[in-house]
Amino acid sequence: MAKYVVSWSGGKDSCLAYWKAVCQGLEVAYLLNLVNKDSGKSMSHGLDPKLIALQAQAVGLPIIYRAVTWESYETEFKAALRELKPEGITGLVAGDVNLRGAGDWMDRICGEVDVEPVLPLWGMDGWEMLNGFIDAGFRAIVVSVKTDFFGKEWLGQPVDKNLLSRFKLKPDIDPLGESGEYHTFVTGGPAFKREIKIEQTARVLRDDRWSLDILRYSLG
Repeated sequence: MAKYVVSWSGGKDSCLAYWKAVCQGLEVAYLLNLVNKDSGKSMSHGLDPKLIALQAQAVGLPIIYRAVTWESYETEFKAALRELKPEGITGLVAGDVNLRGAGDWMDRICGEVDVEPVLPLWGMDGWEMLNGFIDAGFRAIVVSVKTDFFGKEWLGQPVDKNLLSRFKLKPDIDPLGESGEYHTFVTGGPAFKREIKIEQTARVLRDDRWSLDILRYSLG
């Protein structure tokens, strides 16, 4: 049977893509996360890899890390996929939705490594996807925002219908944060066997972003 690895950021998109793939009957065997060599944080959302590992534990899957720079990102991404092929991995699941060029990039990368690209969210309407994420029972919080669009008070806010209503008052943002307007961290839901409990946080300004440092947490 074909097996799949999920490109996992820790946020809503990759989590929902994983869940949709599972619901379609795909066998997901691994999660894959790329870590910035310089900062030691995840490339996509700037999360501590320990939090990503906790998510993998909560989901019940092993996670593979690759330390990369922006210059080596593509090379290391392909290398990770090649290393998983002897483990039976034949496809990659990713949470790309509509970011220009992302689908083509994924198709090219997977073609060069000879694995199947699976993009369960591709082309979905942003509001429909967010509502679907919430209605499915997933729980997530905002962990990073661009200062051009949001203040620090948005950090730690739950991704719920109230948040969507507030997003609609900001017509200059993409509802999914496709241009990096905001990032999320998923703490629970139907894809999770256990819930992540956030116990202590701190708001930190880094360049043009407010970030929520999650200092203490546990697995329920």
